[in-house]
Formats: sequence, C-alpha cells, structure tokens
Amino acid sequence: MALTGLLLALVCITLAQWWHGGSLWGLLDGPALLIVCGGTLGAVLLQTPWPQCKSALKALTALFGQPAWPFHEQAARLLRWSNEARKGGFLALEPQLEHDALDDFTRQGLQWLVDGTEPAALEQLLDNELDRIEEQKELEARVFEAMGGYSPTIGIIGAVLGLIQAMSNLEDPGQLGTGIAVAFVATLYGVGLANLLLLPLANRLRAIYRLELRYRELTAIGLLAIARGDGSLAVGRQLAQYQGQRH
Repeated sequence: MALTGLLLALVCITLAQWWHGGSLWGLLDGPALLIVCGGTLGAVLLQTPWPQCKSALKALTALFGQPAWPFHEQAARLLRWSNEARKGGFLALEPQLEHDALDDFTRQGLQWLVDGTEPAALEQLLDNELDRIEEQKELEARVFEAMGGYSPTIGIIGAVLGLIQAMSNLEDPGQLGTGIAVAFVATLYGVGLANLLLLPLANRLRAIYRLELRYRELTAIGLLAIARGDGSLAVGRQLAQYQGQRH
C-alpha cells in the first residue's frame, strides 16, 4: 500500500500537468532536484548523528515485506510456556531459548525468566526495554519528519537561486526562462517531497512501530504472568485483549 499510494500521487500530478497542456518534461529539472535533495539530506545529516541516520535508513525495509506480527501464535506460545513452567519450573523453558521463531525481545525476556528473576525486577527490566525500543523507533521516524520539515524551505532556497539567475540574465530571454523554471520546479520538489513522501513516511513508520510495540507488550504481559505463577485461565484472559491486532 505504501508503494501504491506514492505511485498514485505521482500519477495524479503528472496527469494534471498533461491535462492542462503542459509538458511532462517541464516537471524534470536536474539543478532543482539537486538543490532540494542535496540540501535536505545535508541539513538532516548536520542535525542528526550518523548512527541514528543509518538506523532510520534501515527502517525503510519495514515498509516493504514486513511480516505480520504473529499475535495469535505468540499468545499460544506464552500460554504453552505457562503450563510448562507450572509443571516443571522455569528451567523447563530453557530449551525454548534456541527456538528460531523468537524475536530478540522475547528471547531476552525468556532468558531473564529462566534465570529466576523476581516478578517485580522482571517487570522493571521489561518496561525499561520497551521504553528503549520505543525511543529508538521514535527517533527513526523523526529523521524523516525532520527531512519533511526542511524540504519545503530548501525548495524556497532553490527558487531564490533560480530567480537570481533569471534576474542576472534579463537581456537573454532564453536564460530568463530557464531561471524562472528552476525557481518554480524547485519549490514544487520541496513541497512535494515533504508532503507526498517524507511526512507520510514518518507517520507510516510510527503506525508500524505502534503495532510492533503492542506485540512486545503482549509478550511482556505473558512473561510476567508466568513469573507470578498465574493459572492458564488468568494468563489467557490477559493475552486475549491483544489477539485481535492486525498488521
């Protein structure tokens, strides 16, 4: 859907340009694209530490091919672990640490549980880990949000540069037209890049991250219930509220 939305926006803009009799090639301008993209990227690199930028770029893979978080499977797994722990103790869950289907958060929480961490301490550890993950994900989304904030302004800078070029070539109508074209196209690129790509991208990442955090909350609730020794019915009731989630 992310790719479909982007393509739909671009098709509508180019169709409107053609409908009004404008040239589609008029929307393409190398200098304007260089100003907007290079300026926006440079501003964000100046603002943001490189590890955070690198993490944000890796997060783009979440838009394409991100697997659905298996809420039902995780709830069933936690319920099964609860029964095993009540029968054989926490050490009976140690073989599950080698299960390939476990994500890092689940594996770490299960390791703390197997190590005999007290419920209160386990709750604090899980809460701290959830806060850390939430902060990291929000910082990744803010990188694209910052780009969306800078992009229109950089487009205005491109417009000013184009007008400067136009004003310096008043005696040459050909150069005058080129400068004015760069001015308007740079503004279009800046506003379009922000509102059609960067800001929607930041908000979509946040939506994906909220679902991921709900999945991890489900895991934390299940692990805490196991640590407290809650019965299967109690564990099932606590997990049931999360099982209706969708990707």
